[in-house]
Amino acid sequence: MKKYNRVFVVVMDSLGVGAMPDSEKFGDIGVNTLSHISEAVDTFTIPNLQKLGMANITPLKQVEAVSDPMGLYGKLSEKSNGKDTMTGHWEMMGLHVTKPFQTFTDTGFPPELIRELEEKTGHKVIGNKSASGTEILDELAEEEIATGHMIVYTSADSVLQICGNEETFDLKELYRCCEIAREITMKDEWKVGRVIARPYVGKKKGEFVRTSNRHDYALKPFGPTVLNALKDAGFDVISVGKINDIFVGEGITESNRSKSSVHGMEQTIEIAGRDFNGICFTNLVDFDALWGHRRNPQGYAEEIEKFDVNLGKLLDVLRDDDLLIITADHGNDPTYTGTDHTREKVPFLAYAKKMEHKGELPEKDTFAVIGATIAENFGIQMPEGCIGTSILNELQ
Repeated sequence: MKKYNRVFVVVMDSLGVGAMPDSEKFGDIGVNTLSHISEAVDTFTIPNLQKLGMANITPLKQVEAVSDPMGLYGKLSEKSNGKDTMTGHWEMMGLHVTKPFQTFTDTGFPPELIRELEEKTGHKVIGNKSASGTEILDELAEEEIATGHMIVYTSADSVLQICGNEETFDLKELYRCCEIAREITMKDEWKVGRVIARPYVGKKKGEFVRTSNRHDYALKPFGPTVLNALKDAGFDVISVGKINDIFVGEGITESNRSKSSVHGMEQTIEIAGRDFNGICFTNLVDFDALWGHRRNPQGYAEEIEKFDVNLGKLLDVLRDDDLLIITADHGNDPTYTGTDHTREKVPFLAYAKKMEHKGELPEKDTFAVIGATIAENFGIQMPEGCIGTSILNELQ
């Protein structure tokens, strides 16, 4: 018998709350995305997150911990070997990733891969290095527009990214090239977690702006997840943001693309006004893409404040038989060196109007408690091979 008719899982992409015990192995020492954002800015106003217990999880300079939180708060550690989007989200839904995805941060992609990509797409590749998305456009976009060449670059993540000007390169052509790149990078030695189409507009340096027509071509999950089990049992699995891309549509019954994290929350609020039976799984990527990787704590703080406003609206429309879970998939400390994700624990906030247990939850050793809890709530079996133990009894 299900305890909650609807479960909302909202992922504040990259909002870590402190280093994992093994973070030094990943090159991350003393990281704490949320605390360091708070320390770096003058003002930080998040009343709704505060009421849920966010400042109880990790110290915040401007925000006091509360003695009577609205729900339950705690931390989750990552069991999988990684600190990227796919690893974090897949683990939430039961998959234990033991082998990290390939990265090409230091060397760029191998000549053999580039040669094959050029032959199959018909475009000469320029770039082929690790770079920020805005810097690579300032450096090479004018050349791409003039020649029809194709900007290919990577980052500290396991990604192959291709830029294309929507007016001169054409969006359909960009997507075609990315599909070819995805096929090529299925080889074990070249296997990246995602190929990402990065469309942009503008005609000269200083005017280039990436658009919301980004598309991620992710690896298919290596096994069934809780999402598959929910869908197979006839429940709704509604995705918002890049969730559908992360799971390559596996287990998704309805997909909603978002233009921004603010838009993603607006979509989630709209979905909360509908009748459905199952889960709404939302990823809000701007924290990570716009502010974490660009090492901008002020922008990150302001994005959290925007989220908090819409969180208040979502709390207002939740029904008596709804459960809300707020979490993250990894860290991306904007005060740390480099531009990479950071290996961190993530927050776990849970709220329901009928919830009687409130306060601190003991720290959990895997993100997979989320999927396991959802599975028990809806009375479905966890797929074979999935990890995670339900904490539903603690969320009553």
